[in-house]
Amino acid sequence: MFLLSEAAAGFLYEQQLTNLKLQGKRPATIDAYSRAVRRIIHHFNKRLRVSC
Repeated sequence: MFLLSEAAAGFLYEQQLTNLKLQGKRPATIDAYSRAVRRIIHHFNKRLRVSC
């Protein structure tokens, strides 16, 4: 299984924010997408810690 370090997750998260801004997405859309990504990262990090 692919483990994503916190540094890599942070970099990808920031890259996603930058890309959404460059695409001209509205702030509410950026917020919603960002929240979803944070929840996914949190879910899988928690799940991986429990199963390892």
